Amino acid sequence: MRAVAVTRYGAPEVLDVVELPVPTPGPGCLRIKTYAAAVNPADVMLRLGQLDPYLGALEGPYVPGMEVSGLVDEAPAESGFTRGDPVMAFVDPFTPHGGAQAEYVVVPLAHVVAVPDGLDLVAAAGLPMNALTAHQCLALLDLPAGATLAVTGATGALGGFTAQLAHHRGLTVIAAGDDADHDLLRALGVDVVVPRSGGIEAYRRAVPGGVDALVDAAVLGGAALGAVRDGGQMVRCRPAEPATERDITVHTASVLEYGPRREALGELAALAGAGHLTPRTAAVLDPADAWRAHRDLEKGGLRGRQLITFTTDGK
Repeated sequence: MRAVAVTRYGAPEVLDVVELPVPTPGPGCLRIKTYAAAVNPADVMLRLGQLDPYLGALEGPYVPGMEVSGLVDEAPAESGFTRGDPVMAFVDPFTPHGGAQAEYVVVPLAHVVAVPDGLDLVAAAGLPMNALTAHQCLALLDLPAGATLAVTGATGALGGFTAQLAHHRGLTVIAAGDDADHDLLRALGVDVVVPRSGGIEAYRRAVPGGVDALVDAAVLGGAALGAVRDGGQMVRCRPAEPATERDITVHTASVLEYGPRREALGELAALAGAGHLTPRTAAVLDPADAWRAHRDLEKGGLRGRQLITFTTDGK
């Protein structure tokens, strides 16, 4: 089977398309015939050699990708799935089975849910990992309805899902954007749009006492604490040295350590099917063009997911 692979560390152009054996699902797993796999910042970090601690004793080449959509190819009878069922899944690339960017992907049953009617099978690949991370961020904060939540990077995938999910749960969402982003942010459920040019101070002008909590999807780090009230909360979305002030509780979201994946994925799939979560696709690329996705992701400014598609049947 074809797979996008990191055979050596370096610039986007080091990515290769290689032939690998079709993986065999073991107990408690199923195999998916891939329609699409999303490109994430973690893929860039893997390509740059920044994730060696997670790779452990795994041997290369390393297949990146943490979310996939496609059709069930092989599943145990007790799974509830049959061959040909449309599904999407969270994929842990730091296992012997590798990541999502391959023609066939093996995943634990606990990481797979059906794609609901009304959700495009290719676009569904842009949902699992970022939506799960958004779900985890809100679980860590455990805010009551009506609380104020700032979301940095709300025009991006993680920030957008966080805003939509928070809006659905009755939170008041504040996010920054340029003039051209206002319609998008409003559609994502943002209640108060502040000017991106105003920096963190713009959040304080909108909520003078500080927001109850902040999800730092843009990875601003300690600077984002300035938007949060004394005794509030913040979720950082990448590992970093802990830093806090004014009795603010700082959580770290790590989707690899988030336990209730199938339950959460089921909830997220239902919300997507009902239109409350909307995967946004910026580009659909062939495996040979994966390097372009890495290049554009590093440039920043994307307003949707980049998907690598392996299907040839026009769907």
